[in-house]
Amino acid sequence: MLTHPTHDQLIALGLTGMAKAFEEQRRSPDLDALSFEERIGLLIDREAAERDTKRLTTRLNAALRQSACVEDVDLRTPRGIDRAVFARLVAGDWIERHENLLVTGATGLGKSWLACALGHKACRDNRSVLYHRVPRLFEALALARGDGRYGRLLKTLGRVQLLILDDWGLAVLTAAERRDLLEILDDRHGRASTIVTSQIPVELWHDVIGDPTLGDAILDRLVHNAHRLQLTGESMRKQNAQRSALDADPNT
Repeated sequence: MLTHPTHDQLIALGLTGMAKAFEEQRRSPDLDALSFEERIGLLIDREAAERDTKRLTTRLNAALRQSACVEDVDLRTPRGIDRAVFARLVAGDWIERHENLLVTGATGLGKSWLACALGHKACRDNRSVLYHRVPRLFEALALARGDGRYGRLLKTLGRVQLLILDDWGLAVLTAAERRDLLEILDDRHGRASTIVTSQIPVELWHDVIGDPTLGDAILDRLVHNAHRLQLTGESMRKQNAQRSALDADPNT
């Protein structure tokens, strides 16, 4: 089939959704009964849907470390996750209210996975999301301070609607890291939401920060308006490894 000049012009203008719908209309005899306005409406609807899909794909690719979604969260394995509380977190009203979420527990319980699943849902709800492992974020901020990108990076971290800070508390913060964290949380306080995952109980975060005065300031902006998920139980990685071993064992 020869390509119609209108199709080529739509592609050149970046209207790929309209171009696809245009070709579908050309091949469909059932659309002859539709008015001009109705056919134009179908073209516009297809373009809008195409752009929404591209926007979501871009956000998911840029935002999250793990491919996780809330529909796949295992609520049957005992981990201390209250179903009603989790349902409210999935609904996302807490993000609208600029509240935070602290996910703590031992290694292997799925803290990062849960955070990414909630981030995935926020992307689907048309919210901007950014994921960072805390150690690498501090490294990126140190490099940005040296090459003049520091202010721009802080602005990006401050304006995103949901910021995920993963693996917080692996080491006591340096003086520069304390200042960086305070700047980030101060920019976001009352304006946006932050998810923090950590193996360290919240009660010990003062020790991780390493400075009483800055610790008070940081935790005041992070903890006091935060929801909490305290995960318990056996490592999910260990359980999954055991299941895989059993599935692979021909004698079981």
